[in-house]
Amino acid sequence: MTPGSNIPLSVTRVTVDVTAPVRLDVSGLLLTADGKVRSDDDFIFYNQPAGQGVTYRSGGGSAPDSITVDTTAVPPGIEKIVVTASPDAAGQTFQGIEPTATIRSADDNSVLASFTPPQLGAETALVIVEVYLRNGAWKARAVGQGYSNGLAGIATDFGVTVEEPAAPAPVAPPAPTLQTPVAPPAPPITAPPVTAPAAPPAPPAAPSAPAPGAGKINLDKGRVNLQKNQTVSLTKGGSPFLSQVKMGLGWEPAYRGKDIDLDASVIAYGPQRNHIDSCYFGKLSIVNGAIKHSGDNLTGEGGGDDEVIVVDLGRLPQEVTGLVFTVNSFSGQKFTEVAKAYCRLLDAATGEELVRFDLTTAEPQTGVMMAKLIKQFSGEWEMTALGNFVKSRTVRGMVKPSAQSL
Repeated sequence: MTPGSNIPLSVTRVTVDVTAPVRLDVSGLLLTADGKVRSDDDFIFYNQPAGQGVTYRSGGGSAPDSITVDTTAVPPGIEKIVVTASPDAAGQTFQGIEPTATIRSADDNSVLASFTPPQLGAETALVIVEVYLRNGAWKARAVGQGYSNGLAGIATDFGVTVEEPAAPAPVAPPAPTLQTPVAPPAPPITAPPVTAPAAPPAPPAAPSAPAPGAGKINLDKGRVNLQKNQTVSLTKGGSPFLSQVKMGLGWEPAYRGKDIDLDASVIAYGPQRNHIDSCYFGKLSIVNGAIKHSGDNLTGEGGGDDEVIVVDLGRLPQEVTGLVFTVNSFSGQKFTEVAKAYCRLLDAATGEELVRFDLTTAEPQTGVMMAKLIKQFSGEWEMTALGNFVKSRTVRGMVKPSAQSL
C-alpha cells in the first residue's frame, strides 16, 4: 500500500502486525466520528491490552506486537481504530528503522495488505494504519502520519490527556511519555473532562479543507480549499464524481514587469511507484491520449491558468495508479521570484472549479511538486496538496522525488 490508499476488508476480524529493526511500542485507539476517544478506556496498549472489540498482543521482543480488531464487537459510535507505534528506546526516531504494518485475517492469518511509511526522519511516533467504517463497510487505510513528541503527541491529538510524571530532584523532569523502558508502569492516562472539552477550531465561513490533522474530505459540500498535505476524495454522495478533470496551474512574477518562464508537467506512476511516463511541453500527450498538456506558457503573464493538463480518469490504463503534478523553472529562476503560484482541479465538462491549492510559501529552488492524485482500491481518486520544493529544472529530475511522495 502507499500513503493514503485503502482496501475493503473481506473479513470481520483483522490483525495488524507491526515490525521494525528495533523493539516497538504498539497501541490502538478507538475513535468516534469527531476523531477523539470517548475515555481512557479507548486507549489500548501494553498496560491496558483489551477494549471493546480491540486487543493488544505483545510479541515479547522476538515477534511483532499487534492490534486485533473484531469489527463485529466494535461498539456503536466508534468509526475508526488507529494503530500507532513508537520505538521502545526513549528519544529514538524512526530514521533508518522504518516500520512495516502487515494486515492479516485474524482467523486464518492470511495477508490482506502491507504498508511501510516512506521518508521518515525526526518522527518518534507514527499513526501507521487505520481500520475505519465507511458507508456501513469496514476498510483499512495506510496513513504514515508522524509525530516528533512520541506517543504523548498522538494521545493528545486524539483527546487523551497525559499527566506529567513527578520530577526526581534535582534532575529536570523528562518529557511526558506513555511508557518508560523499565518495569514501572506508564504514567496514568486520563480522558478529557466531559464537562469541559477542548474548544474546537471555529468552522470556516465557506466550504474548505479542515484544519491540519482533521482528515480527508469529499466534494459533497462543493468547492474545497486545500492546505499543504491535506487530501480530498473526488467523490460526491459516496460515489465517484468525475471521469475527466483539468488541472490548471498558474503563477505570476514576484516583480512587476518581469517575465517568469515555468513549465507544468504531470508524471504517471504504477502501483510500485514505477515511472510510466511524463507529460510536459515537449510531450503533450501520453498514455494513449488519456493525459494531455495545453502547451508551454513562456511568461506567466495574464489572467487565468498558465498551463492546463487534462486527465481522462476513465481512460487511464489500469497500471496508472498515481499522478504527480509538478512545476519547474528551466531557465533557473527560483520560486522566490514567483508570486501567487497555485493549482486547481476543474470539472472538464463544466469548467467548474472543485479543488484549489495556493502555494503560500516559497523556497529558492527550481522545482516544486504541487499535488498528487492517487487511485484507491475502490476505484475512487484522491487529491493531496503537496507544495514540496526540490532542486530540478526539468521534469526528468522530478521523477524520483515525486515517486517518493506517493
